[in-house]
Amino acid sequence: MATDGRQSWDSPTQFFLACISYAVGLGNVWRFPYLCQMYGGGGFLIPYLVMLAVEGLPLFYMELAIGQKMRLGCIGAWSAISPYLGGVGLASVVTSMYLCLYYNIINAWSFWYFFHSFQSVLPWSDCPINVNRTGPVEECLQTSPTEYFFYRETLNVASSIAVNGSPHMGLAVCLVLAWLLTFLFIAKGVKSTGMVVYFTATFPYLVLFIYLVRGLTLHGALTGVSFMFTPKMEYLADPATWINAATQIFFSTGLGFGSLIAFSSYNDYHNNFERQAITVCLINSGTSIFASIVTFAIYGFKATVNFENCLGNMRLTLLNAFSLPEDSIDIDNVWDRVAELNASYPEQFAQLGIMPDECDLERELSTAVEGPGLAFIVYSEGIKNMPLPQLWSVLYFFMLLLLGLGSMLGSITAIVTPLRDFKVIRRIPCELFTGLVCLFFLCLGLGFTTPSGNYWFTMFNDYGANFSLLFVVLFEVIIVSYIYGLKRFERDIEDMLGHRPNWYWKIMWAVVSPVLLIALFIFYIVRYIQGGAATYPAWDKDIGKIVTREYPVFGQVFIALLLVSAVGCVPVMALYELFKRRRVGYQKRPQTISTISS
Repeated sequence: MATDGRQSWDSPTQFFLACISYAVGLGNVWRFPYLCQMYGGGGFLIPYLVMLAVEGLPLFYMELAIGQKMRLGCIGAWSAISPYLGGVGLASVVTSMYLCLYYNIINAWSFWYFFHSFQSVLPWSDCPINVNRTGPVEECLQTSPTEYFFYRETLNVASSIAVNGSPHMGLAVCLVLAWLLTFLFIAKGVKSTGMVVYFTATFPYLVLFIYLVRGLTLHGALTGVSFMFTPKMEYLADPATWINAATQIFFSTGLGFGSLIAFSSYNDYHNNFERQAITVCLINSGTSIFASIVTFAIYGFKATVNFENCLGNMRLTLLNAFSLPEDSIDIDNVWDRVAELNASYPEQFAQLGIMPDECDLERELSTAVEGPGLAFIVYSEGIKNMPLPQLWSVLYFFMLLLLGLGSMLGSITAIVTPLRDFKVIRRIPCELFTGLVCLFFLCLGLGFTTPSGNYWFTMFNDYGANFSLLFVVLFEVIIVSYIYGLKRFERDIEDMLGHRPNWYWKIMWAVVSPVLLIALFIFYIVRYIQGGAATYPAWDKDIGKIVTREYPVFGQVFIALLLVSAVGCVPVMALYELFKRRRVGYQKRPQTISTISS
């Protein structure tokens, strides 16, 4: 306990591990590999590392410094600089609330897959039998067992967001478990969180290392890793490559949510946050690259298996169509035999419908998937083809669960800490208040377990945080550089660390980072305007594929509310403070009494 009565970390190591557990999350596993795949393979590392230097490091450092200096959550910290700026902290809290509302459903999915991994045959390995027991379920035949298990067995997804239904009870139980664990991890504030992060921050690396060793020994794994690191330098001329690198750095470090300010507010005043900021950012980015090697090893294995299965099916087609001996064709010479048979029997060959690019390893490797599709479909597809798939499934989904829970610790702390800075809430016992917050989010989160819940998840994921976070962090860096003042901020850092920040940090805060954030902010506004009506990916069970649908009117209105609600906190709170001060000033104005003498 600090001298001012505020809780504190037992050691700097706990704070360091809490930052790693928060920053290293699911985005490192399912977003960064996708960006590498889409924007130049190894060449994407160039803009990614540049953006780390000019955006990630300076802003991460800045938020840790603000929290440690003010020893308050995000609302109190910005209000301490100016009462008119409390809305910036409130915007962070609102954004974190949106994140907490939907993020734990991912942990519920991880629980669901984790529990289903303890079976003699993984349930996503084969299509289930239909109710008449005459064959596989038709919807599964239209797609793949892994996609069917995710969209039908896990989500029980509807055809559109307008279709309502009751919650998936199994998934609802998993969501309750996810929130129960979240509550237990943070019930006593940093005292309980500080113990949990020793496990949530380290165990995922053990699993990733095990997966790396196993993945690199899989058939075709090196093909996938080679595909990742082969640079396509022409993508560096595409502005989208740099924009996506900047947004990935921005969101993977967890800026703007208020979590970093909350965590550092429990530090010792003279804690060396500069060294910790640099180390956490480097570990976070290194983890993204490390996880990508593992992912592309699995990609390579999956792509090679699919490619060879395709060649095997083509071989059987040729053997049966032309009555050839079994040993006349193998997967190594199938394309040579295709050319020979096409030249010798063109009419008969044309009837087979074999396309020149029907089996293409490059196309298999280039199929880009991100988000839940990568984590719960592509990985599941690779796992089911491994020896001892149950073991690898248990390890993988337990790792996903820890990554998700680690990020939830930071998100809930970003809400609880600034609210408990208010005296009224501080009177409520910490465990009770935290429990009520978790119960509130659990009740609302049950909506994500309904048939249309996945589409609401997509809406919150796309529009609940991105725009508002850019707005919040842009305000933060402007406040520090031009309202609070860099000179004053330098003196604060010198008071805490014993030395002033060097020229690199000052140039980033004063010029480079604000300009970059303004550019990103404008890009998001332009893209939103030019994008037309907002759309979402919907599952069509008749064709077994994802189709794009437009959000209905109520969906468009809700998106607008998500975009405006957090950003609107800044002007609303400033106007409220202005009105309050004017009212107080009017009440304190001396009353003049005029008398009329007769």
